[in-house]
Amino acid sequence: GGVIAYMDFHGNLDSCIAIRTALIKDGRAYVQAGAGIVADSVPELEEAETVNKAAAVIRAINLAHQMRDI
Repeated sequence: GGVIAYMDFHGNLDSCIAIRTALIKDGRAYVQAGAGIVADSVPELEEAETVNKAAAVIRAINLAHQMRDI
């Protein structure tokens, strides 16, 4: 996870939390996923959520790769 943001010279600002991201470089995909940890979070459930989020990104990459080959 992380943040994606921009600010321009007119004072405009926008940002969002990047819970699922992928960088594709030189034919390799680097996938990251995060979760919102709060006081009553259950570590095992947060881990499972993060794994599921990353898996969704990987599925999307695989689907795009398959469609490219059609």
